[in-house]
Amino acid sequence: MRQREDLNQAVEASHYERKFMNRSKSLNPRRSQRVPLQVVVMIRANMPDGRCVQVQAFTSVVNAHGGMLESPLKLATDQKILLINPNSGTNVGCRVVQVEGPTSTLYDVAFEFDQRSPRFWPISFPPEDWTVEEAIASDSH
Repeated sequence: MRQREDLNQAVEASHYERKFMNRSKSLNPRRSQRVPLQVVVMIRANMPDGRCVQVQAFTSVVNAHGGMLESPLKLATDQKILLINPNSGTNVGCRVVQVEGPTSTLYDVAFEFDQRSPRFWPISFPPEDWTVEEAIASDSH
């Protein structure tokens, strides 16, 4: 009888632990760790009037899935943009998630990559959740 009580308590504890862990993950929906990083990038965007515009911007925070930048160009939520790293010559497609501002003459723009792109950023020692193995696992879902 005692063994059955111990087993029931272990099952309840395991259930509680899974529930708590799932809840804590949902409280922090960030898919990869943020890193403060100021990098010059170019934004290329098609504007509502049909013009293709390219402007220089600066990141403030980045992660493997996107980041935040300061842009002189007013962008719209859900707008598709191309982000270009002028130092490496690489580019990546993005979607604007949120726009705030302007503060002085700049807009704060949150964006996400079309596909996870941790190697877009010039970071020699990225956080553990930016690793290639993590990318392979997340791409298979």
